[in-house]
Amino acid sequence: MITPVTSTVVCSRITPIRSTVVSSCSWIVKMAASPESSGPTTPTSKPLEIRTKSVEQTLVPLVTQITTLVNHQEKRIRRTEKACRAVQRVGEAVSFAVDRFVTVGQAIGDQNQDIKQEMYDACQEARAAGDSIATITNVQYQQGDDELLFKDKSQMVRAARALLSSVTKVLMVADKVMVKQLLCAKDKVLTSLVHLEEVSNFSEFVQLFSQFGTEMVELAHLSGDRQADLKDERARAKMGAARAVLERSTMMLLTSSKTCLRHPDCAPAVQNRNSVFHQMREALCAMERVVTEGSCLQDEGSLMSPVCLHNVVKQFEDAVERTRVTQVQPTDKEKLEESLNVIIDQANDFTDSAYTSHEHREKILALCENARMELQALLQVDANNDQGGKLDTTEELETAIIKTCKSMKDLKKQLQNTALDQASEIFKTNEDHDILSTLKMSGTQGDAGRVEEYCGKFAEHSEQLIEACRLLRHIAGNDPLYITACHAESCIRNLSPQLVTAAQTLVANPASKIARENLDVFCESWESQINEMSVLVKEINDFCSGRKGEKTVYLSLPRPGLYVQYYPKHGTTLKTIKPVKLDAEEQAKIAKLGLEMKLMTSELDAETEKWEDPENDIVKKAQNMSSMSYSMYLFTRGEGPLKTTQDLFSQAEHFAEEGNKLFKTVKDFSDDIPDGVHKTELLAHLNKIPTFCQQLNFTCKSPTLGKQATFTKVDSAIQETKNLMNTVAKVVTTCFTAATKYNLDTGSSPVHRWRSGPPPQMDIRTSRNGEEGTPQHTQETRMNSLLRSKAVQQPIQTINAFERI
Repeated sequence: MITPVTSTVVCSRITPIRSTVVSSCSWIVKMAASPESSGPTTPTSKPLEIRTKSVEQTLVPLVTQITTLVNHQEKRIRRTEKACRAVQRVGEAVSFAVDRFVTVGQAIGDQNQDIKQEMYDACQEARAAGDSIATITNVQYQQGDDELLFKDKSQMVRAARALLSSVTKVLMVADKVMVKQLLCAKDKVLTSLVHLEEVSNFSEFVQLFSQFGTEMVELAHLSGDRQADLKDERARAKMGAARAVLERSTMMLLTSSKTCLRHPDCAPAVQNRNSVFHQMREALCAMERVVTEGSCLQDEGSLMSPVCLHNVVKQFEDAVERTRVTQVQPTDKEKLEESLNVIIDQANDFTDSAYTSHEHREKILALCENARMELQALLQVDANNDQGGKLDTTEELETAIIKTCKSMKDLKKQLQNTALDQASEIFKTNEDHDILSTLKMSGTQGDAGRVEEYCGKFAEHSEQLIEACRLLRHIAGNDPLYITACHAESCIRNLSPQLVTAAQTLVANPASKIARENLDVFCESWESQINEMSVLVKEINDFCSGRKGEKTVYLSLPRPGLYVQYYPKHGTTLKTIKPVKLDAEEQAKIAKLGLEMKLMTSELDAETEKWEDPENDIVKKAQNMSSMSYSMYLFTRGEGPLKTTQDLFSQAEHFAEEGNKLFKTVKDFSDDIPDGVHKTELLAHLNKIPTFCQQLNFTCKSPTLGKQATFTKVDSAIQETKNLMNTVAKVVTTCFTAATKYNLDTGSSPVHRWRSGPPPQMDIRTSRNGEEGTPQHTQETRMNSLLRSKAVQQPIQTINAFERI
């Protein structure tokens, strides 16, 4: 049975000839979209719009063959037996490949009734066009025939256009199937959100959230594939922004819903949860708009605001440069003056900002006035030229143009410095860390007055960040940067009140562990957003400095293109490492296991927080294991300190070692527990730990060869780690119950609570307290100060194990 396939799979059925020729994309679109290609056009017909890379690349081999035929026609080749046979073979190959291609297209139509008729019509056109090519190329050779190989030059061109157009239509109809799958996955998530919002008991919520997690993984894969396939970089940036919101909101949805179920009468808790639901719905709508309104994105010309300062400045500079050739026409004069007025109006956003320094403000005002004077001088020179009053007006005009462009360049540079310095100043003050720490501590202590005070300070700090993002939008040099700046501003604007309501919920319920966990999640999301903003500032600074690297868009949901690195033999040193892309089913399995491990980590953290003495030996070892498990969870998302599969296996071995240490500690503790139900239950769980540790060690040390073996090993390691974590959580719970009931001492020792990374067995590049591994920053440059904040001391790293698209 043939299933719906992507256009890259359909590609193999277009032609049996494999080609590495990279044809001009514009030529492909021109040929495929030409009105001559499919007969007369109607008033309502629209040119074909190729929006994805896969459709475009699928056309390349076909274009190569068509080009061969057209070139033969243009070369005025005489009919020879050899030439006739060659042309016949190419024509037959094209016709046969199109026939196979059409068969696949019709099979897709049979399985998708909503596009069946449209697919059949497109396939019929393609088959007719293929037959036409075969007919034209069926040139017979006769002895003594001295005619040209092709008599009618236009006949082959019309047939080629018709073939390209019809094949493109088939591909684009097939692409609708992929869009439909993505929208169906989006609708499933939306329906689950409605059910989660209506749930009233905890057990039902857990069941629904598990289903919701599976649906989110499916949506992540489909939307990630679509994002990578989109041709338009603006659409990719918008899709990435929507995916980032969904990824960040998923954990916030979990904790805010649990808090609301635990404290249904707490108004801030209800408000906190409702805001997350609203945020996720908005992100889903944004994702749908990108998928369904691609033509609108193309027609806009630019997703950047028409009054974006960077755009207006560029238009002004181009108009000034054109006066060298066209002189200043009356309409040009009005446009130049109008553009300058818009620039000055937009520059007022910088001068009116309460966070702009007096020095920057004065420089901007002076440069605005200078630009106005230079433009008037340019217009005056042109007026003198019209009157014929001077002979050297050409030289004066050139001088005036240079001075006007220089004045605008100086103004643009000053605005860039103002925005970047303002952002840099925010990171240097490091207010985020202090405010969030105080909110957590005061909320746990139930100090409502102090929480209210710092919520006010946090709101002011958020306004400063929003203002910085607004100025960054003005100097964003391209559409992806502009969209990312808008996304950062929107996230901060939404996340700020959410974090405030989470703090208010905790101060109203200071003994609630779930309320404390909820605030921790929102604080982590805030720190992550500040981290992303610092990366945005660096990218904008690079662009302004002329270092225009490729823009990294958001792809932080479970990766649509997971890669594993396999070794001929585990533990050996290799000269090369081969990355192999996982298929969708493998990706979904790894992502689901990772999410389950994260939930297990949260459960173990909640159990260890019950202890009055958080530094006893049992809690210490359990927290170490929780941290290792957390780093392995980050690996499944393509993040964290573990970079390769070998890092993952090494971490798993340390995890098993720590499990054996916990077993010995708890075994000694169990000797003090009187015989009874609690001791029996504890030993039943405890005796499973050595077996799980042995299995995990055996898995990590087993040799692997090839992609499938490596994936199986990764899957097994994560699954066994999750099983061990589940048992450890039960052991810690039973120990706590026994210690409380019998007032037992578990022994204490100093412990450093790891949260952002594993214990020292693994090489951690960045630590939360900014000690070993933290990058050294200096005062000399602006960008070196951007990462001073403790909230942003964990740089986003590209890891080889899970490649980001």
